[in-house]
Amino acid sequence: MSNQRDIEAAERYIHFYLGWFATPLFHGDYPQVMKEYVGRKSGQQGLGASRLPVFSPQEKSYIRGTVDFLGLGHYTTRYVTEKNYPSGFGDSYFADRDLAELVDPQWPDPGSEWLYSVPWGFRRLLNFVKSQYGNPMIYVTENGVSEKMLCTDLCDDWRMQYFREYINEMLKAIKDGVNVKGYTAWSLLDSFEWDEGFSERFGLYFVDFTNKDKPRYPKASVQFYKRIISSNGFPNQREVESWKRKAVETCSSSNQLLAADPLIGHMEMVTEIVVPTVCTLCILLSAIFFMFLLRRRL
Repeated sequence: MSNQRDIEAAERYIHFYLGWFATPLFHGDYPQVMKEYVGRKSGQQGLGASRLPVFSPQEKSYIRGTVDFLGLGHYTTRYVTEKNYPSGFGDSYFADRDLAELVDPQWPDPGSEWLYSVPWGFRRLLNFVKSQYGNPMIYVTENGVSEKMLCTDLCDDWRMQYFREYINEMLKAIKDGVNVKGYTAWSLLDSFEWDEGFSERFGLYFVDFTNKDKPRYPKASVQFYKRIISSNGFPNQREVESWKRKAVETCSSSNQLLAADPLIGHMEMVTEIVVPTVCTLCILLSAIFFMFLLRRRL
C-alpha cells in the first residue's frame, strides 16, 4: 500500500478500534484522531459539542497508567481505504471514521462471513501495540477460527493450520521485541457466539446442542493444541495425521448424531421456543379483540 491517504485511513481504523479503549488507559485521553474526526462530524451535524465525551484533567490523571497488562483478542485482518461519508449520513461510529474495510478474496475463509485467515496481520497488530503504548505486557486472551454450522467433521485441519500460522506470527512478534506473556485459544468448547448464536463453532470440542445432555466430542485440534502448550512447540506432521484419523473414528463410531439431519435442531427450537411464543401472542390478541367487542357493546 503506497497511497498516503489509505495509510492514514488504516492508522485511523486501528485508533478507532483499539485506541478507543487502550489509549485512555495508557495515555489518559482518547486518540487525537478520534477527537478530530468525531468533533468535525458533530459540527457538521449542527451539534454544539462533540459526541465523543471529554475527559476532565482530573479524569485524565486518574485513568492514565492504570494498566497492568493489555488483554488482546484477535481473529482476522482487513485492508482499509479512505472513504468520505457525507454529513447527512447520520451520527454513526462507522461514518465518523471516513474509511471502508476490504478483504482479499484469496484469503482463506473457513466459514464465517467476517473471519478470514490472515496471519501476518497478527504480527503487525502486536508490533503496533509495542510502538504505540510503550511495549506493555500483552496477554492474547482470544484467538481462533470457527466453522460453518452444518460442518460435522471433527477433522478440523483448517483450525490446526490457523493456530500454527497465527502462533508462528506471534513468535515472530516476540522476536521483534513485543512483550507477549501469554496466549489463549478461543475456545475450549463450542458456545453461544453473540448474534450468531450456535451457528458459529469455535470450540476445540464439538458440542451437540440438539441433545439435552450437550455431549462433547474432541476435534483433531484438541491434541494439536495440547501438544503445543505442553511442549512449547509444534507437533510433527505424522502426529497430526494420527489425530485426524482418530477424530474420524470418533465421528463415525461414537457420534452418529453429528451426521444427522441438521433440521432436527431447528425443529427442537421451533417446538421449545417458537410454538409457545406464537401461542402466547395468539392468546393476547384474542383477549384484546374480545375487550374491543365488549367495549363496543357497552
